[in-house]
Amino acid sequence: MSPAAKVSEFHREGNDWFCKTGLPSDITVVVDDVKFHLHKFPLVSKCGKLARMYEDSKSTDKKSLWTTVFEEFPGGSETFLTAARFCYGARVDFTSKNIVSIHCAAAYLDMTNEYGEDNLISQVETFLHKHVLCNWKDCILALQSSSPVLKTAEKLQTIPKLMNAVSTMVCTDPSLFGWPMMMYGTLQSPGGSILWNGINTGARMRSSCSDWWYEDVSYLSVDLFRRLIKTMETKGIRAESLVGAMVYYARKYLPGLGRWQSRTSGSSKSRTSVVSFSLGTASSSSSMSPVDQIALLETILSLLPEKRGRSFCKFLLCLLRVAFILGVNGNCVKKLERRIGMQLELATLENLLILNYSDSETLYNVDCVERMIRHFVSSSSSSELSDFSPPSLDPEMSPSSLAPLRKVAKLVDSYMAEVASDVNLKPDKMRSLAAALPECSRPLYDGLYRAFDIYFKEHPWLSDKDKEQLCNMMDYQRLSIDACAHASHNDRLPLRVVLQVLFFEQMHLRTALAGGLNVTNTGTAHTLTVPGQEIVQRDGWVTVVRQNQVLKVDMQKMRSRVGELEEEFQNIKQEMKKRVSKSSGSVSSPHLVKMGCKFLLPRGSDAKNDTVQGSVSSTPRSAAAEHALPRSSRHSKHRKSFSLFG
Repeated sequence: MSPAAKVSEFHREGNDWFCKTGLPSDITVVVDDVKFHLHKFPLVSKCGKLARMYEDSKSTDKKSLWTTVFEEFPGGSETFLTAARFCYGARVDFTSKNIVSIHCAAAYLDMTNEYGEDNLISQVETFLHKHVLCNWKDCILALQSSSPVLKTAEKLQTIPKLMNAVSTMVCTDPSLFGWPMMMYGTLQSPGGSILWNGINTGARMRSSCSDWWYEDVSYLSVDLFRRLIKTMETKGIRAESLVGAMVYYARKYLPGLGRWQSRTSGSSKSRTSVVSFSLGTASSSSSMSPVDQIALLETILSLLPEKRGRSFCKFLLCLLRVAFILGVNGNCVKKLERRIGMQLELATLENLLILNYSDSETLYNVDCVERMIRHFVSSSSSSELSDFSPPSLDPEMSPSSLAPLRKVAKLVDSYMAEVASDVNLKPDKMRSLAAALPECSRPLYDGLYRAFDIYFKEHPWLSDKDKEQLCNMMDYQRLSIDACAHASHNDRLPLRVVLQVLFFEQMHLRTALAGGLNVTNTGTAHTLTVPGQEIVQRDGWVTVVRQNQVLKVDMQKMRSRVGELEEEFQNIKQEMKKRVSKSSGSVSSPHLVKMGCKFLLPRGSDAKNDTVQGSVSSTPRSAAAEHALPRSSRHSKHRKSFSLFG
């Protein structure tokens, strides 16, 4: 009777395995420092590799006990024990968790039908096709358990078969494979399982949404996930579905992406996983080392398609923030910045505010934003990226009438206003940010003026030269009337800048007045073009004209008042000359007191009969103005004011 017929059991003693057959062992196989004391006949009759090794050892080794060592045996000692049991005729239980490793071990030992009918390879392939490749859960578990033998399984085409099966199921309605799903939603047991003819199947409800498979594939290793996404691309699965899976996977294992998850649409919160399972405790970002997280980020970046979308741009910005946290290499950061820059008009201010995780003094990473702006400017003339379609991933995306360049200009102005409060931000950085976009990108410079005003307020120690250099980045002709009015009373601006703003403000007012009169005469309501702004409303210009008329009346009143002051000043001057000529004979006259550069009138006892006193008292405001300034300066200032409004 053969030893295989007498086998009862395998037992372990320390680091050695023995088989009770009643016969002494004549072969020892060592796998991962574990010794298997077995018999030649059952092994050689089933394993082609051992048969060839035994034939080669007959001519060199005459010993009755033969020992061989298997280096890097697929699946380790546990899998070899399963193959040895099969050789001895014991029952082997195939499961989705061990089928891949057993297949690799059988191929390593060359257990084909040439060395026995219905050998191990034949049985493994039969189980794989009949029970694993047609079931979603078994495919995912088989892939998940294949990581230790991935290279061997790839050569045996086991991994590609599982990938193709999973990809096909993703393309198919989930209710068409496995147990009945949504169509039997009312037939559930109290525990939530699906009932089939009143029998608890153990299967759970599946969602009919296109993202039902995200949770299950997120349990795969990074390498397997990458291979699966590549396979799905060849199957023609939509790009937005693949990106959704990548977002879900990255959100699960990368730190800092939970914030993005909490702000996604409500549909993701109601997602129901098809199969919630794992081989152990669910992985998280805390269980993945920083090196593995960097490798995952680089893998995700290599898989992302060249597409554009609002949510997609937001995800790229989140990846960039994580890249700075993890300290990835410069090439990865450059790729992210380039891809974000190509669709910068879809970004939001909140996502652009990336903190500076380096040793820089500034709070925000301004250099990164500047590089993205320059990428946007350089790529605006090239071919545009294609959008995601259908817009299931981007419900907020809609065509806009504003040009992308103007959108980015508005976004950059808001960003500058936000970072302007950083006390460590240098004027050169503000200037380079403002100069990163061409002049045609800003129809109005109100946003840039607001950013500079905040910067001046938070940096009061700036010199007028630095302020003027920043203000020279603005086109004063493109400031709105409101901005000009604010700037003309802004004491934080240099005097030269205020004068230029006042000049262009008057130009605006004159143009608006002229345009308003033309519209009144013609009786039309055409568009009025003002440097830096447009007045395009039937009733709006009336308001502007009315306000300008009020300003014009005030200016006329001011001119007349200045003329009166000039005349009074001349009268006072003549009277004082007469007074001085009368008292020229006496140097120490008590009637006239000289104090500094001011000449005071005679004291009360001598001024009763003075005609000058009457003229001065008749105009007290003029006398107050006369006492407030020296004679020469008063004359020049009145002349200057008159010429300014004249």
